[in-house]
Amino acid sequence: MKKLIASWQRSVLISILTVGIVSCATMPISDMPSKNFGHRVKFLVMHFTAIDYQKSVHALVDEGGLSAHYLIPESNDPSYPNDSLEILKLVDEDKRAWHAGNSVWQGRSELNDSSIGIEIVNVPECHFDSEAQTTSEHGENRLCVFPDYDPKQIELLIALSKDILARNPDISPTRVVGHADIAPARKNDPGPRFPWFELYQAGIGAWYDNDTFEQYWQRFNQYQPNFGLVQSALRAYGYNVLETGIRDEQTRNAISAFQMHFLPWQVTGKADSKTAAAIFALLDKYFNKRAKTLMARYIEEQVPQTKENKVVKHGQVDEVFPMQQRSTRQLVNDRKRFKAYQGRGQIQLTSQSAAKADIYVNGQKLNITQPFAPDESYEYSLKRRTRDGMNTLRVDNILPQGSELKVTIPSPVLVDNSASYQNRFKQVDDLIEQDVKNGFPGAVLLVMQNGEIIKRSAYGDARKYADGGELLPSAQKMRTDTLFDIASNTKMFATNLALMKLVSEGKLDVNAPIEQYMPDYQGGGRDTRLVRDLLTHTAGYAPQVRFFTPDNGVSKSLYSQNPQRTDQLLLNRVPFAMGRNVKAVYSDTDYMLLGMLVERLSGMGLDAYVEQQIYQPLGLTNTLFNPLLKGRAKAEFAATEIQGNSRGGRVSFDNMREYVLQGEVHDEKAFYSLGGVAGHAGLFSTVDDLAVLGQLLLNGGGYGQTQIFDEAVLQQFIKPEERDDSYGLGWRRAGHGQSKWHFGPYASAQAYGHTGWTGTVSVIDPKYDLAIFLLTNARHSKVQEDDSGHVEFAGKTFETGKYGSVISLVYEAVLNGK
Repeated sequence: MKKLIASWQRSVLISILTVGIVSCATMPISDMPSKNFGHRVKFLVMHFTAIDYQKSVHALVDEGGLSAHYLIPESNDPSYPNDSLEILKLVDEDKRAWHAGNSVWQGRSELNDSSIGIEIVNVPECHFDSEAQTTSEHGENRLCVFPDYDPKQIELLIALSKDILARNPDISPTRVVGHADIAPARKNDPGPRFPWFELYQAGIGAWYDNDTFEQYWQRFNQYQPNFGLVQSALRAYGYNVLETGIRDEQTRNAISAFQMHFLPWQVTGKADSKTAAAIFALLDKYFNKRAKTLMARYIEEQVPQTKENKVVKHGQVDEVFPMQQRSTRQLVNDRKRFKAYQGRGQIQLTSQSAAKADIYVNGQKLNITQPFAPDESYEYSLKRRTRDGMNTLRVDNILPQGSELKVTIPSPVLVDNSASYQNRFKQVDDLIEQDVKNGFPGAVLLVMQNGEIIKRSAYGDARKYADGGELLPSAQKMRTDTLFDIASNTKMFATNLALMKLVSEGKLDVNAPIEQYMPDYQGGGRDTRLVRDLLTHTAGYAPQVRFFTPDNGVSKSLYSQNPQRTDQLLLNRVPFAMGRNVKAVYSDTDYMLLGMLVERLSGMGLDAYVEQQIYQPLGLTNTLFNPLLKGRAKAEFAATEIQGNSRGGRVSFDNMREYVLQGEVHDEKAFYSLGGVAGHAGLFSTVDDLAVLGQLLLNGGGYGQTQIFDEAVLQQFIKPEERDDSYGLGWRRAGHGQSKWHFGPYASAQAYGHTGWTGTVSVIDPKYDLAIFLLTNARHSKVQEDDSGHVEFAGKTFETGKYGSVISLVYEAVLNGK
């Protein structure tokens, strides 16, 4: 009975299947081909396996591994079982093989969906050195020896590739690529020995024409392309490179991959003239419109300095009269204000076809009797007409009609009148000298008011201790020209000054997103952060990340004692501790990023930019980063910590300094992780150099004939933040007494400045035309620990090391006038 039921069930099932098959076969479907379709396969990707045949089979065929569409073995491979080579098909071309991984080419990502992958057995030998901080396959800490490819392999590869190209018309020459091209941060296959040119000669892939290559090379040798232009050219060809303007890790990797493909005899990761020429020769051949657009930009960028020179100001007033932009309110035309001090100042007049003019300063007409000669310049003293503060200038009756006159008035410069005020600061001297007598190491104090240095004194010792921690037989005395590690005052007198200059030049908008200037600042909400958020410490970062040690309190993955790696970590790995604009948390990370921003916008290292573009034009030779690497001697510097960064032997990490720090930046993040140049710390200076920078600020951005930034930009940076008037953009402000510990009780609400961990403080008070710079080496003292385990430098227990008391006495001396 059971057999009968089973037989009946089988008959019913067969009948149902038969009906289904007949139904399908008889469905009324007719072909009507559409012209609107595309081919799935757009790319052909070449790989080497980096392992022998047998291991390759295990990795590419066995379940749980990777795959490719084809595998080509290598002759003389002991693990290959056959006598003759054959192409092994692993995955049908109409299916998706897992060979490309996270990849991008010509704007398409995840290329497994749209590519055919060919794995070729080839085994390089690669090693990382013991100091490697990154596993980048193109990193400077990696050594690879690449073997030649088997000629029989390449013969089979060429035949297979031709067959694939014949069946997939969307694979254009520039879409025949290597794994390194589409994933340069992760891969370096098929390596520099892969015969790309041989494939090109067989009709597979792209290559440049030698004549075009040579023409671009000759041109680029005359004028190297801007680095950002090279990045844009790489992207135009297909590489996933963001234009950042600097040789960052993403660009080094992409250039290395490009060179392995098209310049295999020089894989350096550097964008020299040959590399740029090869990129442009390829664009010229395969993407001609893109090449023309980029070359137009190249031509435009050849003369940027000439354009800038046309608008450089050579004084606080540097104007042609009659003014070109005129108001309908007649009495506002041809008038300017300028800062001066009583009995000081000069004016320069340059005739541009003018024979005479009436010049009024503070309502008094200058006594100019002789006519002007065309194109001649004349200087006149203003000392009988100027007053302290703002002065007025008016230019009338320029003759003959239609002629012009250029008027230049330099900004005030400092004069030294400290000898006249020796007795005024006795209480200040008594306080600091008593502290020194009681064990405080040393200090230098400079006070300036109304364009005069009215106090400059040195106290105590620049260095008291030997490397072992014992007192020196003869201490190194402090001098007024001693250089100090100014620590976080770097934020203001390097990074902020640079940012203010860049804003004045129209190169930076502080209200713009950070990623607008650093496109690789991505992920985790970074796209919402503005430049302003870094300046106001409201981006959401914790106070610091101790990159220099794995025990950094955040993550071992953030450990770095390599500047390039640290930059990458700052860009997209350092986590936020809170949301944007939740509250202001003073953070070194903010200013590390702002230092990088200066580098992106200027195309120069932060140190090179501020030293060449700010300090040198002002005549400052003692304000610099990494001074010992620039020829300065240790004896010129105030020492900081006695036992390196060990806190008296309580701290230890790899490569830690344990000698007396002198002429080397104390800050661990700046020294170990950023090579001594950072936006938050690393600058060294003297009180006299800082005084010039203080006068620059009090002048509104100019000093003598040098104009660094606009007065309007200064006001933008120092005005109080709405939520907390003790902060501006970066600058700390006296506000309404919230920061008495820094500014003392007498500072005006307009006063601004900063402090530095090593023992430095700056105060700029526009209301009183006053600046104070107190530089100490408070950290050059023994480290002591109280019963609760709190560790403190002895120098920070003195009033001199706490800032506020010294600043208070300085204000009393200035305001009381005695």
